[in-house]
Amino acid sequence: MSSRLVGVGVGPGDPELVTVKGVNALRAADVVVVPVMDTGEQGRAEATVLHYVPAQKVVRVVFALNERTDRARREAAWDAAGERVAGLLREYGSVAFATIGDPNVYSTFTYLAQTVGELVPGTVVETVPGITAMQDLAARSGAVLTEGTEPLTLVPVTAGAAVLKDALNGPGTVVAYKFGRQAAEVAEALRETGRLDDAVWGSALGLPEESVRAAAELDGGPLPYLSTLIAPARREGGRGGKL
Repeated sequence: MSSRLVGVGVGPGDPELVTVKGVNALRAADVVVVPVMDTGEQGRAEATVLHYVPAQKVVRVVFALNERTDRARREAAWDAAGERVAGLLREYGSVAFATIGDPNVYSTFTYLAQTVGELVPGTVVETVPGITAMQDLAARSGAVLTEGTEPLTLVPVTAGAAVLKDALNGPGTVVAYKFGRQAAEVAEALRETGRLDDAVWGSALGLPEESVRAAAELDGGPLPYLSTLIAPARREGGRGGKL
């Protein structure tokens, strides 16, 4: 039988935000892989998974999640992680990989699946969608992501604050991911584009250290790396104005 690798989105941190299908996929797999940084601390995906499957079923695999500058080191870490998961597939046949958010949205699973597919030909790759940080932040803050014909733009600020500014100058709602290390630049981009007043940001959503605040409170100080920002579209014309 073919090996089966399933990427399971386990949401942004709140264990109650894992879908029923996601829980079933985690429990059905022979083993559940969770990504950890080389520093070894427990990540959000692992903490969430442990609410639903026993610890002895969980395999921690080191990924270079915090490596941004040394490409050779990052590539070596990816190769090692791919080999580890490929070995698990050969041994067990059915492996679930838990990723925060959704496995098809800026996820480590994308790269893993490519590597494993080369190492274990014929592997069946599937994904189970998960709730994203922007959805959770919208719910917790009351921000409306889209109305009517409005577009929605998602920007990873690791691509640079200039990319975010270009999006803010356009129409519709803008969501920024991973902006914590560039909080000052993000605040400035919001001010320059007139998008500061209605914007909100959040971090550690669903966790004890959760913070959800108005973007106007950004003071340029450092924020958690996995911070999320929503800058809602400019809305005029009353209810249904953009239908």
